[in-house]
Amino acid sequence: MTTISLPHAATAETTDPKARRRFFGITIGLLLVNFDATVLNVALPRIGADLHSSPAALPWTADAYTVVVSGLLLAAGALADRLGSRRVFRGALLTFAVFSVLCAVAPNAGTLIAGRALLGVSAAGLMPASLALLRVLYPDPARRVRAVGSWAAVTTLGLSAGPGFGGLLLGLDSPDAWRLIFLVNPPFALLGFRLIRGIGEPERGPRQAVDAAGLTLSIVGLGAATFGLIESGSAGWTNPAVLAALSVSVLAFVALALVERRAAAPALPPVLFALARVRTALGSALVTNFLWYGLWFLLAIWLQTVRHLSPLETGLFFVPAALPCSMVPPFTARAVARFGARRVQVTGFALYALAAAVFVAVGSSAPLWVYVVGALLFSLAAVQVVPAVTSEISIAAPERYAATGQGALYAARQAGSALGVAVVSAVGTTNLRGAAVTLLVGAALALVLVAFGGRSSQGR
Repeated sequence: MTTISLPHAATAETTDPKARRRFFGITIGLLLVNFDATVLNVALPRIGADLHSSPAALPWTADAYTVVVSGLLLAAGALADRLGSRRVFRGALLTFAVFSVLCAVAPNAGTLIAGRALLGVSAAGLMPASLALLRVLYPDPARRVRAVGSWAAVTTLGLSAGPGFGGLLLGLDSPDAWRLIFLVNPPFALLGFRLIRGIGEPERGPRQAVDAAGLTLSIVGLGAATFGLIESGSAGWTNPAVLAALSVSVLAFVALALVERRAAAPALPPVLFALARVRTALGSALVTNFLWYGLWFLLAIWLQTVRHLSPLETGLFFVPAALPCSMVPPFTARAVARFGARRVQVTGFALYALAAAVFVAVGSSAPLWVYVVGALLFSLAAVQVVPAVTSEISIAAPERYAATGQGALYAARQAGSALGVAVVSAVGTTNLRGAAVTLLVGAALALVLVAFGGRSSQGR
């Protein structure tokens, strides 16, 4: 890709005098979204015991969130571009606070699953709109790349710190300590709502009719695909419900492609997805979440079932791996500006492959510090790839499709997360070496594709 020359102070500064405050408000929203994606992993046994949940229903207290987020991301991005990213983001923050309280007071598993699904609706509204608002705060591309690095540091920290923070709360001597996980959300959501007050709106295209058919088909396709992938992990790939969900997903996406060709104002504009840089970034985003989330899901269960760690000990295991997520992304952003997104992605996928090879080599009986090192390497890989692909979409997507592009990016990442859970579950969460081999193959393929593909369109 074409590199970005970092300008001096005159162009590096944004014209918004309250940019730092508003930037913090934006990152709070994304921190909550990512935190809630992983925080329940270590809490599921405690939730099942407290709510007397059936084994079949228990995983959906976590997965309902992922399915709904995945299904709504593309639609949320398209609607944010039409209705206004600021309006969508602030509304989503308020509803996130309300639905978190609903989850905290849930009397049974059904209510908790419903609350998690509603949280997914709010999360889908926050994700695409956030980076569209960053585009308003930092109109200069070079300054925006650096801002994306800081943004990634905060938001990726939520994914990494979720298991650790959940484990710490579960260390309290109370059967319903898991409810505190949700009560953390409302104060931060309200703070974010306050901090972004007065932020500007991205450019919006001409007012046109909403592409209801396209939005509906994207929701059905992404939601069905995510459900099928997650359910396949426990029920198997030949389960009728899994096969039906995946078939519905394929049919929905085929119909979506046909509908969007004829739509006057398509929800998923072909001009956006025709860009090679956008397509490459989406592929990398899918693979990085497949690798990273697949390992996090695997370790959260494997450490408790095979190595017999407590939830608190499991949470503490993830603390060292969370450190790179808060420290490295700003440096990654500088590397993207200097060397280009493709080279930074190559570094990230090489680290993924190295870390997966460590897990393959040591198996299940090595000292715990070895697995800490492997998880740390995975985090270092993630904080190379995620800021790189986020910056790429932020720069490559036309401004009027800023939220739609980010919605597509997050949809790819969520699909990767669901695929990671499905594949790891199919291999077996007690089979660390077997799952690590799968992750190693995925990392190696991504490394080859990014390193040797797309040279003509990306340049570097």
